Amino acid sequence: MNDISQVKITSPSFLDRIGLPAHLFPGFLGLLLFMIGDGVESNYLSPFLVDNQGFSEGSAALTISLYGVFATIGSWFAGTLSAVLGPRKVMLIGAVNWVVFEAIFLGIGVHADVHWVAVASYAIRGIGYPFFAYAFLVWISLATPAHQKGSSVGWFWFAFGAGLPTLGSLLASFTIPMIGEIPTFWLGTTLIIIGASVALFGIRDLRHAGPAALKGSGCAGFKNALTIVWHRPRVTAGAIVRLVNTTPNFALFVVAPFFFVHKVGFTQSEYLQIVTIVYTANIFANLAFGVLGDQFGWKRTVTWFGCVMSGIGILLLYYVPLWIGPNFLLTAICWAVFAIGLAGFVPLTALVPAMVPAAERANALALYTLAAGLAAFLGPALVAVVGGAEQMELLIWIFAAMYLGGALLCAYLSSAEDPGR
Repeated sequence: MNDISQVKITSPSFLDRIGLPAHLFPGFLGLLLFMIGDGVESNYLSPFLVDNQGFSEGSAALTISLYGVFATIGSWFAGTLSAVLGPRKVMLIGAVNWVVFEAIFLGIGVHADVHWVAVASYAIRGIGYPFFAYAFLVWISLATPAHQKGSSVGWFWFAFGAGLPTLGSLLASFTIPMIGEIPTFWLGTTLIIIGASVALFGIRDLRHAGPAALKGSGCAGFKNALTIVWHRPRVTAGAIVRLVNTTPNFALFVVAPFFFVHKVGFTQSEYLQIVTIVYTANIFANLAFGVLGDQFGWKRTVTWFGCVMSGIGILLLYYVPLWIGPNFLLTAICWAVFAIGLAGFVPLTALVPAMVPAAERANALALYTLAAGLAAFLGPALVAVVGGAEQMELLIWIFAAMYLGGALLCAYLSSAEDPGR
C-alpha cells in the first residue's frame, strides 16, 4: 500500500486548511451520523430496561456491561482486522452487525419480551460501533498527510463525541416525548444506515481502503497486536491512561439518569438537555485541546487538562447538584468541567503511537482502541459490582482516584515527537 504521510498538499481546500482531510470528509460526516444513531439510546436505555421491560437495575447494568465486553472485543480487533481486510470492509462489517442485532433486540427481545434475546442481541451489537469508528481511525492514519495527523485526530473525536452522546441525547430529548422510546430506537437505526452509506460510498480514497498487511501476514499481525502489551510497557501505560479517560463516563450513562432524575429532581427531558449541553462543550474542547497539545505538549495536556481537570469535574458534578438541588445552569456548568476534562485526553491519541517505531504504530493504536472499548465494559461493570446508583458517592470517589492515578502514570509516558519535550 502506498504511504502518502510525507506528501504535502500544494493547493489546500478550505477543509484542508482547517485540518480536515478533504478526501476523507464523507467519512467524517458518515461517522457523525453513525454515532448520533448509536448515541440516541445512551442516556435512556438503562431506565427503559428497568421501567418498561421489567429488568432490575442490576440486570440493566449487567446487560450494558456485556455490551461493553463485545465493544472491547471490537475495539481490540478493529485495528488488526483493518490491516488484514482493509478498513472499508471492517467498517461495513461493523455497520451490518449493528443493524442486524439492533433489529433482533427490538423485534424479538423488546417487542416479544424475550429477555435473554434482548440481552444477547444487544451485547453482540456492541461490536458494531468500534468496528465502524476505529477502522475509520485506521483509514485516517493511513491516508492523512503528516502535517494534518494531529488535527485530523481532533476532527475524528469531534465527530465521535458529537454523536455519542451529545447530539444523540439531544435528538432523544425531542423525539421521546413526540414519538415514544421504541420509535426513537428505530430512528437511531435509520441514522446508522444513512451514516454508514455516506462514509462507505462517499470516500473517494480507495487506495487506502484495502488491506495494509502482506498476503499471509494476518496471523503475525494478530500476534504482534498481543505481544506489544509486554514488549512496549510505555504503550501499555498509555493504554491504561486511555482506559481511565472514559471509564467513569460510561459508568455515568448507567447511573446518572437515576441520580439526576430520581434523586436530584430533574425531569428526563431536562436531564437529556443537560447532557447535550455539557457534551457539546466536550466536542469543541476536543478540537481546542488538539491544538493546545501541539503547543503546550501532549503529555502535559493529558496530565493537567485530562486527568486533573476530570478528577475535579467528577466531584463537582455529584456534590454540587446534591447540595443545591435541580439547578439547571449550575449543574450544567459543573458537569461541563468534567466533560471538557475528558477532551484533555485527546493528545494521547498522538502520543501513544509516537512512543514506538513507525512499524509498530498500528499495533500501538490497536492497544489504544482496545482500552477505549474496554472502558465501555469497565464503567458499567463497576456500577454493577459497587451497587448501582445507591452507591453513587462511592463510585464518584473511585473515579476521582482513577484520575489521580492516571495523572501519576502520565509521568512514565514520553516521546521525542512530543512538542512539550
